[in-house]
Amino acid sequence: MGLLAAGAVVLCALPLVGLAWRAPWSSLFTQLGRPGVRTALWLSLVCSILATAVSIVLGLPLAWTLARFDFPGRRVVRALAVLPMVLPPVVGGLALLTVFGRRGLIGQWLDAWFGITVPYTTAAAVLAEAFVAMPFFVVTAEAGLRSVDRRYEDAARTLGASRAMTFRRVTMPLVGPSLAAGAVLCWARALGEFGATITFAGDSPRTDTMPLQIFLTFQDDPGGALVLSLVLIIVSLVVLVGLRDRWLGALR
Repeated sequence: MGLLAAGAVVLCALPLVGLAWRAPWSSLFTQLGRPGVRTALWLSLVCSILATAVSIVLGLPLAWTLARFDFPGRRVVRALAVLPMVLPPVVGGLALLTVFGRRGLIGQWLDAWFGITVPYTTAAAVLAEAFVAMPFFVVTAEAGLRSVDRRYEDAARTLGASRAMTFRRVTMPLVGPSLAAGAVLCWARALGEFGATITFAGDSPRTDTMPLQIFLTFQDDPGGALVLSLVLIIVSLVVLVGLRDRWLGALR
């Protein structure tokens, strides 16, 4: 088991070591100073945070429903909720186009009634990232809600607490670490999203997130793409490691 565990660590860590070894560190600041790189990093952070917020607002009620209620078709709903985890991101981007495109199920009415075009905008990048990242929050939140001892909630209700107060003062503190862990995983997935974003949001100054910038840079300057990849890895590692004990402890 120890050898197999070591093999798993090597499989995860060796590609990162290869990136660090081959990256032209001498051109780090030159690459960071390129037009569009800092803008792409900032746009990635903004879009991933907004996508995480959308995932929490929509995903928490869904996780609550799946964890607390037994209704016909619950397994189907759960399967649909986690499907983007295994769906190829490009397919997800095409699916979003069929819904929000100018001739899509919803997009045609948004364009005709309000003059709103979603694809190839910053909003499209946020939607694409939320689509692929929300399942990570839903799965973690549902697991946390299922693990809560319902007797604490029942005791609060018998002592006169309303449903809203019970949820706010009892349920949320108990499930809070799981929700935070799910939010961090959701954010990390959104930050690195590429396939759905380039398919649904395209490549423009309004949608050029860091993964897209890395892809475009790799075509002309592979060394520069390695440097930008390391920057994205460092940002993700700083957040994940910094919040590990406080938030990701809910996964242990």
